[in-house]
Amino acid sequence: MKTDALWLRANVIKTVRDFFWERGFLEVETPLLIPANAPEEHINPIHTLPSWQLQTSPEICMKRLLGNGHRKLFQISHCWRSNERGSRHLSEFTMLEWYRAGSDYRVLMSDCEELLQSVAANCTPDRPRFVHNAATYNPFAPWHRLSVQEAFLRFGNTDVWECLRNGLYEEILTSAIEPAFAAFDAPVILMDYPAELAALARIKPDDQNVAERFELYVGGLELANGFSELTDPNEQRLRFEEANCARSRAGQRVLPLPEPFLRSLSALPPSAGIALGIDRLVMLTAGAAAIDEVVAFTPEEL
Repeated sequence: MKTDALWLRANVIKTVRDFFWERGFLEVETPLLIPANAPEEHINPIHTLPSWQLQTSPEICMKRLLGNGHRKLFQISHCWRSNERGSRHLSEFTMLEWYRAGSDYRVLMSDCEELLQSVAANCTPDRPRFVHNAATYNPFAPWHRLSVQEAFLRFGNTDVWECLRNGLYEEILTSAIEPAFAAFDAPVILMDYPAELAALARIKPDDQNVAERFELYVGGLELANGFSELTDPNEQRLRFEEANCARSRAGQRVLPLPEPFLRSLSALPPSAGIALGIDRLVMLTAGAAAIDEVVAFTPEEL
């Protein structure tokens, strides 16, 4: 079974690569070992050499390339996050990221639709569908788009900002919102996150309460996270510092700031970028129940 899955995995990666090459994106490679990742409250990097970390995402370096004048970039790269293991998680995993100058998060949503349709058509031609938990999802059917507030009101019977104030956001998201997406027949885009959850995203110009951020779900499985990019270095520094304060309150290690990235941020043009989990995309294409089925070796097999 794993042999078949590895052939399928190779075909998915080839299809992804062809998709971006055909659309004029530059494929890049950036360093895996870096001095600092983007500090986030719930993402823990793996520290290796003194003062160096394995990348949790190629985001920092790819945005610096955008600031240097490149317009459309993509990368398929290994990433690492500490203490992540489960049926959908590995500490070492494969990430696809792409960035567009002169675009916003809505352009990325269209990219996602075309990409998933291309993968389904090329990698599952007999049944151009994705499968998760024995249910089938059609990327060619109309996609569903919901704001975070709409989803919380509809499936959690609660206001998202109240959940944030009470520390219940993650609990409601995982217990009520994500399971509800499994009932949809096509992929779901959850969009317009509360500004408190913006991370590296731009705040919506016509609504300061929300950020231009979205996540893509298929069958309740989170597949991608994208947003219009924040280009204000002072605001980004403040957000990083707030993330470190939250880490400190939780007893976690305070992380160094990516100073070269912050210095280069003012040169970043209006842009949008997204990260998509390749391993999860292969899971959906294979109809696999666990990430273990679609990688050559799990950590326990090494």
